[in-house]
Amino acid sequence: MSPSPSELWKIEFYADEDDSFPVRVWLDSVPEEVRGKVLARINLLKTGGPTLDFPYTSQIEGKLREARLRVGKTRYRVLYFFDEARTAVLLHGFTKATAAVEEADKKIGRSRMARHEAKLAAKSTSKPAVNPPAKEKKRR
Repeated sequence: MSPSPSELWKIEFYADEDDSFPVRVWLDSVPEEVRGKVLARINLLKTGGPTLDFPYTSQIEGKLREARLRVGKTRYRVLYFFDEARTAVLLHGFTKATAAVEEADKKIGRSRMARHEAKLAAKSTSKPAVNPPAKEKKRR
């Protein structure tokens, strides 16, 4: 039985300051047959959410995780995290050549995650109250 649409997690591509989407740019650079497989792996996040685990995903550090895919001898990764809006934010895509994720890739993921969280925090503090509480009338 598949989850209802309200139970699905959302997927969002991180947007840089110039409104580019780094993971989309990276996806456009990988072979077409790989792109479809990477997107299928990312799509699993919609139903699996943060509980989707190895071998599909693994934790890098803190909230930072990686969607994992191997095609032949090549390892493809997409760093992501789940924000408080039930959204998997895709931060950084890369082809992995070493056993561990390189520190440079982690740094990119951490930096983009921090910027995304700062944007969310700014939005939540700038939202005006929809319906301010009504003043109680004094009884005489």
